[in-house]
Amino acid sequence: MTRTLIRGGHVLTMDPALGDLPTGDVLVEDGVIAAIAPSLPVTDAEVIDATGHLVLPGLVDTHRHTWQSLVRGICGDWTLGDYYFGIRLAISPAYTADDVRLGNRLGALDALNAGVTTLLDFSHCNNTPDHSDGAVLGLRDAGIRAAFCYGFFESSPEATRFGEHSARLADFHRVADTHFASDGLLTLGVSLSELYGLPWDRTVAELAAARERRALIVNHTGCVWGSVLTGGIGELDAHGLLGPDLVHVHCNTLDDAEWEAVARSGGKVSISVETELNMGMGRPAFARCHRHGIAPTLSADVISLNSGDLWHEMRFGLGLTRWEATEATNLAGAMPEAVTTTAKEALAWTTVNGADALGLGDRIGSLTPGKRADLQLVGGGAIEQHPRIDPYATLVFQTTAADVRTVLVDGRVVKRDGVLTGVDLPRLTAEADTAADAILGRVRDAGRALPGTPPGAFEALEPVARGFRDEAVRAVGAGR
Repeated sequence: MTRTLIRGGHVLTMDPALGDLPTGDVLVEDGVIAAIAPSLPVTDAEVIDATGHLVLPGLVDTHRHTWQSLVRGICGDWTLGDYYFGIRLAISPAYTADDVRLGNRLGALDALNAGVTTLLDFSHCNNTPDHSDGAVLGLRDAGIRAAFCYGFFESSPEATRFGEHSARLADFHRVADTHFASDGLLTLGVSLSELYGLPWDRTVAELAAARERRALIVNHTGCVWGSVLTGGIGELDAHGLLGPDLVHVHCNTLDDAEWEAVARSGGKVSISVETELNMGMGRPAFARCHRHGIAPTLSADVISLNSGDLWHEMRFGLGLTRWEATEATNLAGAMPEAVTTTAKEALAWTTVNGADALGLGDRIGSLTPGKRADLQLVGGGAIEQHPRIDPYATLVFQTTAADVRTVLVDGRVVKRDGVLTGVDLPRLTAEADTAADAILGRVRDAGRALPGTPPGAFEALEPVARGFRDEAVRAVGAGR
């Protein structure tokens, strides 16, 4: 038996039955949290000294395009239209299978470095079966816990290397049989192609494939204003295709009837605060989630724009929710008497809420005996961590990835004393730089200018999307 004792930290369990321990010990046995108490008389265990640190669950990211870590920050001044045409249709085709593996490894290690121990990998750079394998192996190489959500998106519509949509469905089943035959850190999921970006029967086929495998499902939902693209909640509801296994990402454009359908189905919501604010996608949906009784979760989304940590997302998200709750009061010439959302609630977005959204609430998300030991130690001697008067405020408002000192996934130390374990970081970053140069070189060689957005962007896609929407409406009317 492997035993680790995390001793003397300020333990934030995120378990309402256990609460917080200003000084406490956490015992881990064979990857499982065995006990939590103010003091545990254990002598036959590796000891991690947590004195002066906060001990808390690892964070959960419910939507990340991990492969894009190799083009970090390229979308800094891009709109969502620019992202679609520049990343999805120009840069993605230039990725090799080795690039996808490296991008997923780099992105997963970036997450671990920031205390994100679990992520939903929205994997839509599966340009060939080798790309699909590379994506899975990159996550596995990094040692992160992840829902690998296989994407069916075609990045080269006029020169596919994959073939028909049926070939992608077959490859999904191959990946499931090859990589997910046994339980482990990686679980299986499906990333739907954007609704009305392809014929309705293909959306239905993707959903059927996912549910045949009991896979988690994630979808970009309601994020393109003035377009039917990423719509379809009403049609999914009419066909009985919504459900608690579906994570809806963004949801900025949904109306009340659509929100009611998502809530009634038990669907989950992932909010990408930085992306939505910076790419013109509209107001993040915290208030709408609250109104409909849906627990919000957070995502870093695209590392081609955002940072790879969730501390930023919590900070931006909490500020947004507080502003939204007080705007009417301010405009009436008054000041609020209290905040409406607490720092602890913001931390819940990225711990218990995120774990539940991924169907992993019985395994991770809180420091509860019997759950897997995914946890982190934050703090130590960093100046921004002292004095630490309110631990939740320190985490949400003061913490950076550099303050994440030690991280465990399934009881294994993946970061110790501020350094990722088993990672040659200079070599990794050099490989990433070289790969990025090669990718962008292939984009140039293909004659593509970035972002290469045509005039009208989404408007140019609208006639085709409306045709697919009309097909879905007819299918509802025909009862099929």
